[in-house]
Amino acid sequence: MILGAPASSGTSLSPDNASRDAALDWLYGRDDDLAQRGVRKGGATSGGPKGPGGSEDSVLTTVDWLDGITRLFPKETVERLTRDAVDRYQIHDIVTDPKVLERVEPSPALLKAVLRTKHLMDPKVLELARKLVAAVVAEMMRKLATEVRVAFSGTRLRRPSQVRLARNFDVKRTLRGNLGHYQPQERKLYIEDAHFFTRSRRHVDNWQVILLVDQSGSMVSSVIHSAVTAACLWGLPGVRTHLVAFDTSVVDLTSDVTDPVDLLMKVQLGGGTDISRAVSYAGELVANPRRTIVALISDLYEGGSESGLLRGARALIEQGCRFLALCALDEDANPAFDRDMGERLADLGAFVGAMTPGELAAFVAEAVNA
Repeated sequence: MILGAPASSGTSLSPDNASRDAALDWLYGRDDDLAQRGVRKGGATSGGPKGPGGSEDSVLTTVDWLDGITRLFPKETVERLTRDAVDRYQIHDIVTDPKVLERVEPSPALLKAVLRTKHLMDPKVLELARKLVAAVVAEMMRKLATEVRVAFSGTRLRRPSQVRLARNFDVKRTLRGNLGHYQPQERKLYIEDAHFFTRSRRHVDNWQVILLVDQSGSMVSSVIHSAVTAACLWGLPGVRTHLVAFDTSVVDLTSDVTDPVDLLMKVQLGGGTDISRAVSYAGELVANPRRTIVALISDLYEGGSESGLLRGARALIEQGCRFLALCALDEDANPAFDRDMGERLADLGAFVGAMTPGELAAFVAEAVNA
């Protein structure tokens, strides 16, 4: 398997390993650079790897391949293979063929593939794809909701509390107050009086969080996480959330925030980018600038008016809004963006960078609880 097809004539594989080799070759045999390295190009047959110089088309269907890798590889490997199939080799029937969708394991990579290809799906396939989207979103919601609850549980103060909750336990004060009960022979400290922090929730009303989400194809991960983040922030005490998607036009999706699955199925990926129009729309939504967070989630490659974008951002910042230019909002927070525009926004007073959804929730919580 490591030496590849050129060594197949001098090696012997067990039936399972031959099947693994065939499954890997069906996918990775598509690489364009194989011919340059003297390696044949094309998928393997279902009966095992082909001999050197074979040029026949693969008889494996995507369904056969998916069934095979599910049986032959651990879950983590299956997820990697399906991700490569969709992202690297554009094998879209993984998410457009109902026979495949019925077998595929939901994953973030497949969610992105569904959003990119849903316009190709007939109603039956779209319904199956929606179930896949719902499964992935539910798992993301479960994880992020915990982070949001922790972030919004309030800031700990040094004032003692009579509310005895484990998350409020004051370790240092408890140890200090019970040092007299230390038993050196047993090397144990006995706790007679446990101490707890109190938590404060101050100024929790009338905050606006406006998420402006670039729905260009390169931002698909951030679109997904923005929808889930908005749903988790929705309904929190003192936080009013808006979700606005944009390309060359602006679409206010706030009414759909409570159902992130439905929201994502409405998103139209691709097209141009007019960030200045979205920033201008955010300005119309602001009720109290000093209690407003505007999070522009975009790679900052402006297809509209750069001067208009900078004017709009400056106006929001000068009014007192907290302006975030998030070049990535996803689990990896690994941004790729127009650095020149990022520097110009930073010079105006914007925060420019990348965050995970949990970090954004913590940022919002810190502002609300300040």
